[in-house]
Amino acid sequence: MRNLLSMEHLTNDEILEILKRAAEFENGEQPSLSRSYNIANLFFEPSTRTKTSFEMAERKVGCTVIPFDAGFSSALKGETMYDTVKTLEMIGMDAVVIRAKEDEYYNELLEGINVAVVNAGDGAGQHPSQCLLDLYTIHKEFERFEGLNVTIAGDISHSRVAKSNATALRKLGVNVRFLCPPEWSGEFEAHHSWDELIEDSDVVMLLRIQHERHIVNKSFSKESYHEQYGLTFEREARMKKGAIIMHPAPVNRDVEITSELVECERSRIFEAVRNGVFVRMAILETILKGRE
Repeated sequence: MRNLLSMEHLTNDEILEILKRAAEFENGEQPSLSRSYNIANLFFEPSTRTKTSFEMAERKVGCTVIPFDAGFSSALKGETMYDTVKTLEMIGMDAVVIRAKEDEYYNELLEGINVAVVNAGDGAGQHPSQCLLDLYTIHKEFERFEGLNVTIAGDISHSRVAKSNATALRKLGVNVRFLCPPEWSGEFEAHHSWDELIEDSDVVMLLRIQHERHIVNKSFSKESYHEQYGLTFEREARMKKGAIIMHPAPVNRDVEITSELVECERSRIFEAVRNGVFVRMAILETILKGRE
């Protein structure tokens, strides 16, 4: 694996190898890169978890992190993504981690660029490292994928998390269902009531309402969305024994989920953030070793 661009490009074996290596890192094994690599993180959208998690993972596998501030880069002068990445390659980068507003921005980097590219989120397209940490969190909990019921609820049409997870989970034998208002289903068939889903879901994965990507239907206030589609105390009480709650965050408390449930016994929301460091260590080591 020389890049990580989309979950559609990974085989089940490649996914499981990354999860296995992440578990080894969590259990204290050390990275095995032959040298230190130079990495820059190009985030053209705001991020707390993903950017910081990658920076921590990069340092833990022994890389040198070269600062890059998108808000003061030549991209503001009209420089293309290709020219930005090519410039960093010539300066001495071995890899770049990129988040951008454009879907499939990485297509223009497939020829002529020799650094490794890790997609940290492209528009409403894919978010493979988030997907892999979600898979890791689920596998830690259930030690399997085959036959699980995962319900993904929220802003499906604009969610790169939903698209990435739908691709990977279904390949691994998971029964994936979607819940959202009718106008937010995008390319997927979706349910519009929790009643058909809540009691047999092994995983309830909630998605942030992405106000920055679209104008939210004015018929929905935060309160009405929470009442119809959010995870309330009443719905959590109906979840099956052993079922867990996930959310890629940031969380709109009392919109997607009742605030008190964010850190309840079922919740793996913050544990998944911790898991993300091990998974991103595994991603980086796999890609960089593949280029040695």
